[in-house]
Amino acid sequence: MTISKLTPPQLPPTWNDTPENILELADKFIADAKALDDKLAKVENPTIDNLIRPYYTFSNENKLQVLRLGFYRQVSENPDIRKASIEASKKISEFGIESGLREDLFVQFKKVYMETKDDKSLDPELSRYIYKVYNRYKRRGLELPLEQRSKVESISKELSQLSIDYRNNLNEQTEFLLFDKKELKGVPENIVSQFADVEGKLKVTYKYPDIIPVIKYAKDPQTRRTAMLGNQNKVGQNAAILKQAIVKRAELANVLGYKSYSEYVLEERMTKTPENVLLFENDLLKKLKPKGQSEVEALMKLKLKDYDELGLDTTSKEANTFFMWDLSYYHNILLEEEYKVDEQKISEFFPLESTIKKMLGFYEVLFQLKFIEETNPERKRTWHKDVKQFALWKTDNPEEPEFLGWIYFDLHPRDGKYGHAAHFIIKGGYYDEINGVKERPVSALVCNFSKPQNDKPSLLKHSEVKTFFHELGHGIHSLACEVKFSMFHGTAVARDFVECPSQMLEFWVWSAPELKKLSSHYETGEPLDDSLIESMVRSKHVNGGLFLLRQVHFGLFDMTLHNSSDGVVDVDHAWNRLREEISLTSIDHENTVGYASFGHMMGGYASAYYGYLYSKVFATDIYYTIFKKDPFNTENGVRYRDIILKRGGSIDEIDILKELLGREPNSDAFLIEHGVNSGKL
Repeated sequence: MTISKLTPPQLPPTWNDTPENILELADKFIADAKALDDKLAKVENPTIDNLIRPYYTFSNENKLQVLRLGFYRQVSENPDIRKASIEASKKISEFGIESGLREDLFVQFKKVYMETKDDKSLDPELSRYIYKVYNRYKRRGLELPLEQRSKVESISKELSQLSIDYRNNLNEQTEFLLFDKKELKGVPENIVSQFADVEGKLKVTYKYPDIIPVIKYAKDPQTRRTAMLGNQNKVGQNAAILKQAIVKRAELANVLGYKSYSEYVLEERMTKTPENVLLFENDLLKKLKPKGQSEVEALMKLKLKDYDELGLDTTSKEANTFFMWDLSYYHNILLEEEYKVDEQKISEFFPLESTIKKMLGFYEVLFQLKFIEETNPERKRTWHKDVKQFALWKTDNPEEPEFLGWIYFDLHPRDGKYGHAAHFIIKGGYYDEINGVKERPVSALVCNFSKPQNDKPSLLKHSEVKTFFHELGHGIHSLACEVKFSMFHGTAVARDFVECPSQMLEFWVWSAPELKKLSSHYETGEPLDDSLIESMVRSKHVNGGLFLLRQVHFGLFDMTLHNSSDGVVDVDHAWNRLREEISLTSIDHENTVGYASFGHMMGGYASAYYGYLYSKVFATDIYYTIFKKDPFNTENGVRYRDIILKRGGSIDEIDILKELLGREPNSDAFLIEHGVNSGKL
């Protein structure tokens, strides 16, 4: 029987909840969890069997419910359901804080940990699980006096609410700009035609498919300035929320006995200390700055030429200053003029439907997998009619393929929907001891690609192809993972490693053979010609110094906020002036609140943003060492799948890296890749 005829052994979750039902389910989960907590706290002689096993069984079985109820707020088109989802998340979060601060439970877990920590016969994953649960309680301050624990609970609840408010404001924002059509000269007509007419002007929202092309293509520098500053100042009410959170995080760290929130967070990361992060970021800054400065000089020549052709004053201060709203515009001109890379033309070769199909084919070959789109109405369960649903199978043994889980693709913008591109785990995988089966995960990729229009399908820019490759990498990390405890499932790894698997896979979207396979013109079906592919590959690191410096700024901005002892930080200076100094682009003395929409700072990346560059060092090392000589070697792909992806967070990240590479990881490949060859990071 072919795989397409196989029936997945586990059904996907349902998505037919009402607002009332969502709140009822949240209340039931909390009641059941509290009952278990009360029961476990009374166990007289706690052991693995009577404490740990009931605890992880409940956690495994209920993670789907918790994640599913919270996921609605990211994707539902019904505002009442989103509101209920937010309220359910708040209730569950507050209960989690209270449960995590129960001294009677901590005493129980500590007893079992102390009795088993030196037991070498214990299953390593179970031993790690016991330690992680014990340490999670300990890091919440359970060894502190009651008064301090009460402060931890109070501050934690405040931070939870601030995070919910911040993210809700982002998802619900409906701000926009209005432009005359002449102000949008240079913006491709297929994009302009999608802008709604509002009293004779064109409405540009802050959704990615609207605002980014205006900043990138509008010939009028004033239009680009307006668009960039508007985008930077959206959701202004979040500025105060982030500032409150910074102070509260510092306060929490101090109560817990740490000098700063960064010190508290980084204790469990690969870098271990703020000093190591700052050394990494500042060393990278030092190495990249000369490269970035030479790139600005080249772009300034293009700017002066452009001003001359537009009849603008080339002697003015505006003409001789490189602004933030100049970067993507002149970068695009450089690509077109010197590298013959026309993004709009290239996008015609990446229609969404066929590109996704071919992308899935790539993952199938490299990792021995098979995606089957679900069309059976009994098994197709989605939250919106446009969402695609796939079953994923492992094909190591083609005669007996193994079901790995479900993955959803939610690809186009909607009001109230999460506004960027991200991977969400809806159900963590685990081993069901009672029934002797592997419970398979469920994941979702939530993106915001342009919708089809008239006679044209949705067309992906090459950067969007890279984005989808990246997010699908997270999805594969989730679905290829096989662990015993949902706590360790998939992307539940250290924050400074979590991006590594996805970043590693981005190398293939710059591979000439893969670009040939992925591309197919939406009208003719022809792939990209070899000369254009060659130009695209050559352009990979054009202005790479400036784009990496932008990431360095984000990382140092994050550390400036969170490595303070009291959280009293000049956030506006760190965002605006520090950015000008590091990223080498001016904002003309404007003060923006771009941090009000910098969702990472309220979405789990506080004191962790450096991880994007830190993990890229590992990703480059893996690609150069394992795949560069033979990018489509299935044997290497399966080995990578089983060493890195399959283990999730069940083993220390440095150990699986050493197992894969056969040595300690290093930064040599990263520095070579980016043309910075002087010394290690």
